[in-house]
Amino acid sequence: MNNLTASYKNNFIEAVILANRELHTYLNTNLSLNDYEYTNITGFGGDNSLKIDLIAENIFIKHLEKFGNIYSEECGLKSSNKECTIIIDPLDGSNNFYSQLPYYGTSVALQYNGDTICGFVTNLVSGIIKYRAFDDKIKYFSIIKDKYFTPINILKTKISIFEKAYAYPKVASLLSRNGIKFRSLGAVALSLSEATNYDFVLYYGIIRDFDVLAALYICKDLYIYKNDNILIVSSNKEKFNLIKEVINQ
Repeated sequence: MNNLTASYKNNFIEAVILANRELHTYLNTNLSLNDYEYTNITGFGGDNSLKIDLIAENIFIKHLEKFGNIYSEECGLKSSNKECTIIIDPLDGSNNFYSQLPYYGTSVALQYNGDTICGFVTNLVSGIIKYRAFDDKIKYFSIIKDKYFTPINILKTKISIFEKAYAYPKVASLLSRNGIKFRSLGAVALSLSEATNYDFVLYYGIIRDFDVLAALYICKDLYIYKNDNILIVSSNKEKFNLIKEVINQ
């Protein structure tokens, strides 16, 4: 990372903000019924892409490809043999977006020689970008107000998040039997990035870089357990140990 200049770092952060601003503006001013159509193109991540998925991806590629290789959920790897690779989920929570459920966003991670050095997760409904870049502190930027801000910090958590709970009814039942309240919100990067607001975030299933790399960098100071198909993130050591114990029953 020492090879990256201050100009590169500042310009990269600004480019991610600009890409998110352009997408946010498009969704709020230019969105049409046509954008909700499926393309019958299977993206690299394995899903049938919506037209809006491809529009969002093209926006990010336009702003970010000059900074490194692109590895995106829709197009896969576009390599220019650079030291840096940008990992993108251009629309985290596509099914929520399609169903007009207001919980979806974007995820951008930057890797340098294989190590994650930046993570940006944007809530496209609230217009808030949460990010950590180049080992700096976590920052919050409002696209709508065009300024940085400090969010209200609510110290007490009341619920947990279990993404993809519908696919793992036995685990969901196990949590319920142990009196653990949870929600399944449908946008993995968004949920992981806000892990401090919950007792824990649990994800079961295939763990894809597009979904988790940015959020895990944001949350790198928290308690994290990760294997091939389980991911747990929590700011509370007691809750973290409890959920590991429960799912291993």
